[in-house]
This record gives sequence, structure tokens and C-alpha cells, in this order.
Amino acid sequence: MIAERLRRPEDAGVIEGYHARVAARRLGYPLMARIGITVPQPKKNAFIAFLEGLPEVLECHHVTGGDSYSYLFRVAARDTEHLETLVGTLSHPGETRTSLILSTPIPPRALHPVR
Repeated sequence: MIAERLRRPEDAGVIEGYHARVAARRLGYPLMARIGITVPQPKKNAFIAFLEGLPEVLECHHVTGGDSYSYLFRVAARDTEHLETLVGTLSHPGETRTSLILSTPIPPRALHPVR
């Protein structure tokens, strides 16, 4: 019964997958940051491929708006020295802006259907 209740939204593409929420701090990554970067158009595909190879990059968004960057991503770091190294590595194709995440008062949560 439960399997069928899950199968329907899976078949409809509503459920795209399952994952465990991992405590990065317990894995040795107590520092989280958001990094924004502007990447020149000809280098975008190579930059995304480069990001995919970095395990510290947890997510990446192509963004638009008032900020001057084209990508915004979240990274996990062991300490400030590790974060500094990451920022240096990532800033090669363009200028970066880094913000430390102090806390997450609203963690990732489920999205419910529009009513």
C-alpha cells in the first residue's frame, strides 16, 4: 500500500529521487558558504564541468537579477583556510563574492502541491 502511494507520484515525475540529509559537520566540514561568480559566456560549460568535479560544491544555481554574478553555489569547507583555497580555485574564470552561512533557521523542506 505504501509502495503504491509512492509509485504514483514517482511515475508522474513529482518525486524525482530520495536522499539522506547528511550532517556535514560530522563529516569534517563545519563551515558552509555561498559563493557567487560571474563567468564569461564562452567559459560557462567548462566551468560547470569543473564544479561537478569538486566534492565541496553541494549545489549550483544559474541566477539572474541585481547581483553581478551568473552562478551561485553552496560549498562545504573544513576551515577558513580550506574555504580560502576553494575561493582561490573557483575565482579563476571570474570575480567571486563569498558569504559565510552562520546558521540555517529554515532547513531544506518539502514542497506541497499548489491548491
